[in-house]
Amino acid sequence: MNCTYTLQELPHIAGKVLDRLPSKTVLFHGAMGVGKTTLIKELTKQLGSLDPVSSPTFSLVNEYALPEDKLYHFDFYRLEDVEEAYDMGIEEYLDSDHWKFIEWPERIVSLLPDDNVTIELTKNTNGSRTLSVMPVK
Repeated sequence: MNCTYTLQELPHIAGKVLDRLPSKTVLFHGAMGVGKTTLIKELTKQLGSLDPVSSPTFSLVNEYALPEDKLYHFDFYRLEDVEEAYDMGIEEYLDSDHWKFIEWPERIVSLLPDDNVTIELTKNTNGSRTLSVMPVK
């Protein structure tokens, strides 16, 4: 799936993305400020969470309650090395059957499960974003 959207179109696009996700482990790639957290906020809302969503840049992970599940939102931008991920218990999170949204997954590539979906975001010169969803590897 590839699409270009504006901020006003984000709720519609997020719904389309959720309908097409074959995995609960979603890797978000894109430059700083491209809108990864903004997209995750909308996806989390559409999954039914009433929790306020924010970037877990300093805590590394935030947990959100869903009606019949939970979601872990990771931001590994500030991660120094894979050992730091082990120290936070990353294996338990990744082995769970819950939703996992991971920003900056390239920092823990050796730990990622095989059944994941990649979302690549790019910012266009007119301010819109282009989103590409890559299938499970």
